[in-house]
Amino acid sequence: MRREVLTWNDVDKLIDHLIPQFEVEFDAMVMITHGGIIPGGMLAEALKLSIILTASVDFPAEMEQEHDKEKTRWLAWPKFLQFPENNLLRGRRILVVDDVWGSGRTITAVKNRITAAAGVPYTCVLHFNPYRNLFGTARPDYYAAITDAYIVYPWEIARGTQNLLLRDL
Repeated sequence: MRREVLTWNDVDKLIDHLIPQFEVEFDAMVMITHGGIIPGGMLAEALKLSIILTASVDFPAEMEQEHDKEKTRWLAWPKFLQFPENNLLRGRRILVVDDVWGSGRTITAVKNRITAAAGVPYTCVLHFNPYRNLFGTARPDYYAAITDAYIVYPWEIARGTQNLLLRDL
């Protein structure tokens, strides 16, 4: 799979491409951890949103038979590790933000749970990969770019003292 490493400048351009697409005034935002935290924060600041919530979703890999491992992994039910209370979502237009829509499982699970809480979700990602999408013709409501690559965002690059470049000060 092709790999693409983005810079902060690349992310700024993607955010700038997203903002004019919004034809709805949102009441709140749900950022999906981990990938949606940084783009969500950037969008929340630009849109002047003050109700910022988070959702954390895991798809446990409960394997029944070794030969069906891949199939079973894709059929796993989502486990919500963290999710806003229904009263925070009810009747609100919610912008759901993640970094990428690959298979679409995570953002679709969050969208469906918001709908079940009587909220009105709108999905938003930096990158949409239609080639990995498990949901037919479904796609994000808003996306900055289409890709077939594995995207590495600047916040995913290794951090820590072992990765610092020492410079003359």
